[in-house]
Amino acid sequence: MKKTSRAFVFVVICAAVLIGAYVWFTQQQPAPAPQAEPAAPAPSAPPQIQPQAAPVPPPIQHPLEPAAAEEPLPTVQDSDTRVSQALSALFGKDVWQTLFIPEQIVRHIVATVDNLPRSEAPSRMWPVRPAGGWMQTSSQDGQLRLAPANAARYAPYVRLVQAADTDRLAAIYRQLYPLFQQAYVDLGYPDGYFNDRLVAAIDDLLAAPELSEPPALAQQKVRYQFADPDLERRSAGQKIMMRIGADNERIVKEKLRQFRTAITKTAH
Repeated sequence: MKKTSRAFVFVVICAAVLIGAYVWFTQQQPAPAPQAEPAAPAPSAPPQIQPQAAPVPPPIQHPLEPAAAEEPLPTVQDSDTRVSQALSALFGKDVWQTLFIPEQIVRHIVATVDNLPRSEAPSRMWPVRPAGGWMQTSSQDGQLRLAPANAARYAPYVRLVQAADTDRLAAIYRQLYPLFQQAYVDLGYPDGYFNDRLVAAIDDLLAAPELSEPPALAQQKVRYQFADPDLERRSAGQKIMMRIGADNERIVKEKLRQFRTAITKTAH
């Protein structure tokens, strides 16, 4: 007999013995004399509800030491000018004006980073302008595919990534980090740590498949999807990586690895 079965039988036997003893005892006693109706018991105090312990915030995985700011940082709401000056100096004024959306850029960067590992990353929250033109497709053996020429749409962004000085970008990120952290809290993560979320987003992008040939597509009304269910269920960030073409993907991944290293080590 299993231990649980023995325990169950033991409980049943104990209950039967207690009930039998109670019946036998009451049958052997003389009938009690009538007594006055006992007074109704005083109402008992309501049970005390023990306050629940506050949830423990998750431990920080990748602590970032913010760099000392030369002057106090503005609020997130008023940070567009400060961030635009820093990033336009890094990327160049013309590139900044052409590719970036400067309004509420800190909030848009934080929201996009948070969305990339999810199933959707709405373009209205992107800090950069979407690639121009329409996605190009081709037909191969009767199968609709993403055209190799489509990768050219992303050339300006890839050149930007390739030319960016990783150490300078990481230094700017450290200087402005309190703004990113506050925007992340404002997004609905009071106990969250933005640098951890950024590293998680980078790791998800690095896990994107590197396809040996243009992927097959399936058209759903006016939208295209990957025909392979495994590719279609990937995160929004990984789908972007697969759409930009294998050569571009390798360039972006190498820069992501460099940046990840820069933001997960102690500042000098």
